[in-house]
Amino acid sequence: MHSYDEPVYLISVVAHMLDIHPQTLRQYEREGLVEPSRTGGRMRLYSQRDIDRMKLILRLTRQMGVNLAGVDIVLQLKEQIDQMQEEIDQLRNELNSVNRHGSVPSSKALVTKSSYDIIIFED
Repeated sequence: MHSYDEPVYLISVVAHMLDIHPQTLRQYEREGLVEPSRTGGRMRLYSQRDIDRMKLILRLTRQMGVNLAGVDIVLQLKEQIDQMQEEIDQLRNELNSVNRHGSVPSSKALVTKSSYDIIIFED
């Protein structure tokens, strides 16, 4: 079994898996939507992460009618949201650690349990 990020799939295999023409994959690369790894001989190798990203691209273009420029914006926004979620998770862990050690009383910290958390510290 290969790791999620390990580039192991050739362009022909990926094209067959996704039922698209290899030229479509090359276009996605030219547009900067996906960046496959390259072998020493310049052959494209795709990871499972790349394949999942292309599935999202195909869903956006085929089912939702988004053009490639729109797909690029959606993917950039998704990456920003993912980064922000990681930061929120790190801050939540830090806050929990601080609360366990008694540095900030829980009565002075508010953490809501929605998909977007708000943390308020009172002076």
